[in-house]
Amino acid sequence: MDSIVDSVNNAYQEFIAAASSFLESKENSGGLKTVASDVALENFKQRWELFRVACDQAEEFVESVKQRIGSECLVDEATGSVAQKPGQPVQSGLPPISAVRLEQMSKAVRWLVIELQQGSGTGGGSSQPHPTAPFDARFTEDAGQ
Repeated sequence: MDSIVDSVNNAYQEFIAAASSFLESKENSGGLKTVASDVALENFKQRWELFRVACDQAEEFVESVKQRIGSECLVDEATGSVAQKPGQPVQSGLPPISAVRLEQMSKAVRWLVIELQQGSGTGGGSSQPHPTAPFDARFTEDAGQ
């Protein structure tokens, strides 16, 4: 993560330096278009693009970390492996499910979303899961489907 922060910081510093250079060249030329101001403007544009790329990469990293943390929390919650703090009452609710079962359900939901996005749904409320994402018959809650 430090390298990403350093990358954004370096790109920002170079962008600011290019902006200053461009403004100085425009001021020195009295606002007229010169070779020096054109070069400074092109450098400014390049530094702007590099800064945007660095910001996009940082945003992608943050999103991937958020998804990973969210997935880990979901698995922990679903499998009941969330540690209770001492003195905190144990919450009753749904019984925990296995991580394998959770992954199977997640795949089935993803396939349904893909089918809905492509407009080729399974046909008006069919309860059959997608053939490439079958439910495991070892789990009793699937036996009735």
